[in-house]
Amino acid sequence: MKGFDYFVVLAEMRTGSNLLESHLNAFQGIECHGEAFNPAFIGYPNRTEILGMTQAMREGDPARLIETIRDGSDGMGGFRLFHNHDPRAIEIVLNDPRCAKIVLTRNPAESYVSWKIAQETGQWKLTNIKRRKDAKATFDAEEFERHVANLQAFQIEVQASLQRSGQTAFYISYEDLNEIEVINGLARYLGVDETLEALDGALKIQNPAPLSDKVANFDDMAQALSGLDRFNLTRTPEFEPRRGPAVPAHIVAYKAPLIYMPVKSGPEAEVINWMAGLDAVAPEALLTKMNQKGLRQWMRQATGHRSFTVIRHPAARAHAAFCHRILTPGPGCLGEIRRILRNFHKLPIPGGGPDATYDRRAHYLAFTAFLEFLRANLRGQTSVRVDANWATKTAVLQGMAQFSLPDVIIREDEMQLQLGALAKQVGRPGAAPVAEAAPDQPYTLAEIYDDEIEALIADVYQRDYIMFGWGRWQE
Repeated sequence: MKGFDYFVVLAEMRTGSNLLESHLNAFQGIECHGEAFNPAFIGYPNRTEILGMTQAMREGDPARLIETIRDGSDGMGGFRLFHNHDPRAIEIVLNDPRCAKIVLTRNPAESYVSWKIAQETGQWKLTNIKRRKDAKATFDAEEFERHVANLQAFQIEVQASLQRSGQTAFYISYEDLNEIEVINGLARYLGVDETLEALDGALKIQNPAPLSDKVANFDDMAQALSGLDRFNLTRTPEFEPRRGPAVPAHIVAYKAPLIYMPVKSGPEAEVINWMAGLDAVAPEALLTKMNQKGLRQWMRQATGHRSFTVIRHPAARAHAAFCHRILTPGPGCLGEIRRILRNFHKLPIPGGGPDATYDRRAHYLAFTAFLEFLRANLRGQTSVRVDANWATKTAVLQGMAQFSLPDVIIREDEMQLQLGALAKQVGRPGAAPVAEAAPDQPYTLAEIYDDEIEALIADVYQRDYIMFGWGRWQE
């Protein structure tokens, strides 16, 4: 009996997965179908289907596409799968012992720099060295920390799943991709009785120089990496409700010993402005984008410090996320998710944003459709990530707890009283009131709110309603 029916390459962007796929497809008995579960496309950016299955069909039934690849490929079929691809597909393959797992890894610093250079040049593959585009990466410590956290979380997820189910995988590193003996060994692992005499050299290494030559601010990179606390990196497992602590998003006051731990789609700007007012400085003077080690050092020095967060009712928060992150294109909009929601989830919003034809009824229909999407998204039934702007507050706070829980959890409608008390505790008794959040545009929640919206939100955020004792909005 053959050991495997199909295979999956568990990798990430810029780890050499295109090259590995090219090597696999050189075997007559193997057919790899690209990034079959990329939320933005199916297989490859210029393709519309895989073996007759469209992206819309895949969204409705990911298991069917896996079965199609398994049964309809020319030889052993497979595909590449990254941490931000459809979580339903990840769950299926990890729990299927008939699926051969190939785990491709690369030094995260190298993959990050390669990704940054590809973003600069727009060149994601290289087949003709004469057409190579040159650029240097600019290192961003906060972005790199997220990159490493995502890699580690996915590797932990894969390893734990294989251990629990008694499976094993074929591990291959970026440096092994040009070793023909390793590639032939991989074919034997898949059960393919075939060997290659030479590897196809069509794909070229794009950036072979050392990191010091590829990073514009290499000294900043070296300094940031020297302070990286590897043993306390964020762990972000597969689905809601668990998240990472998001320490770089924490806000530290200019002088007052206060730490604000934001929950996205809440009154963030208003709280930040209030914190800046405590020390009569501009909001830009507040400390942020700190890593865990740096924030711990600040906490040791800031005797008597207090940390807090401000939470918003789920109805108001979901509406704010919809208005600010999805409805209107432009700064702050989650553009790629917006496109996917319009094209594949049929969210009834205008392509260019609200115009004169977008009335209150259209807003009501669009928001309720967004809530229907959130219900599926938070239950792991879509290929779109659970964004921090609409993740449950329970999950966000549990993520914070991996580093530190806030001393105080303040509800938005109690901000004036509780922030004033907090200011007194840290020696700022004359603090000015915090401003109220500006109304959502183009329509406020109050203009469309009814029993149906409340019922939808209570269903979507049932966990938050229970954990925080929320009732109806504005009751």
